Formats: sequence, C-alpha cells, structure tokens
Amino acid sequence: MPAPRFVHLRLHSEYSITDGLTRIDSVVERAAKDGMGALAITDLSNLFGMVKFYQAARGQGVKPIIGADVWITNHADRDKPSRALLLVTSNAGYLLLCRLLTRAWLTNQHRGRAEFDKTWFKENTLGLIALSGMLVGPGAGDIAQALEAGKAGHAETLAHEWAALFPNRFYVEVQRDRTLHTEPPLRRIVALANQVKLPVVATHAVQFLDA
Repeated sequence: MPAPRFVHLRLHSEYSITDGLTRIDSVVERAAKDGMGALAITDLSNLFGMVKFYQAARGQGVKPIIGADVWITNHADRDKPSRALLLVTSNAGYLLLCRLLTRAWLTNQHRGRAEFDKTWFKENTLGLIALSGMLVGPGAGDIAQALEAGKAGHAETLAHEWAALFPNRFYVEVQRDRTLHTEPPLRRIVALANQVKLPVVATHAVQFLDA
C-alpha cells in the first residue's frame, strides 16, 4: 500500500457515559479536517448517538459507519465477560443490532452490564461485521483472553466459531499501544489469524479527542 488510509473503527463518544468524552460534532469536524473519508462511532452497549452522528457526518462529507462495542457473556464466569465490536453494513444490520441491544438490556443484564449471549448470533448476523475485540484490558475479546491464558487451542476454536457465525464478515482486531504493552498479545493473535486464515484489521481505541 503506497499511500495507506486509516479510518477509525473504534470510537466511544459522550454517549458511552463513563467510557468516553468525545463529542460527536467535534469528532466529525476533526475527521473531516484530517481528510478521513469515513468514521465509525461504536459506543458501549448503545446506539443513542447514531441519529446525531449520521446527520453530522453527512453534513461534513464523512461516511458514517454505525456500530457498537458489546459485552459477550462468559458462562463459565459471569464476572469476566469478553467484548466484541459490531459494525453495520445495511439497514437490516442496523435493525438487527437494535434488536440485539434491546434483548441484552431486557433479558441478559449482569452487574449493570447488558450482555450478548454468543448463541444469539446463530439466529441471524446478516448486515453485521464482527471484530474480535481489544487485545488487553476490560475490552478484550474472548480470543485474546484465551491466548493470554495460554490456551492456544481454545483460542483457535473460538476463532473458528466466530468465523462460522459471521461468514466472510469476521476480522481479528489488533492494536498497537505501548502504554498497554500490546506487543506480545499482538504477535500471538496475528500468528493465530495467519494460522486459521482470518483477515486482520487495525484499530485504536478513541475515548478523547485530544491527549
């Protein structure tokens, strides 16, 4: 890629309440100023800002990508859920994500978290792209958690499960952040992605507009 372009696919706005302070109008204006052709806002367990984001992005000539950062239930230990990032590719996908979020809030809360049960994806995932989650911390995906625990075989099984639930729409997500010591987990998960032949996408968790 002689001139690579970067688009933010993981961004928490003010609507993530305790997990982001980025105001939608400001971040869309910054994206337009930086020459970004598109931008995703993926608030934690909600789509509250989507109408405002869509209107602001269209007004600035930036393609709005709608999504959400969601908790995934860990049935072995409810206090240690994982996370995944869901991105919308169509109106049907948007409506499906709305229904899934509503279902999580109404039927599967734990300690104030609205969690997705992974088995729900067996019913339908059309119109959604899934990213495997952060490499470290509370936003880590189940594959990254398994690798961190030294369970490479289980991580491979999980990768195949996700790929089957989202055919040609599942990406292994990676970040490079020296403050979070991501190099070792990054090497492990990229090696796994190569082994199981899954595409990799680079993201950076945005929660503030400026340092």
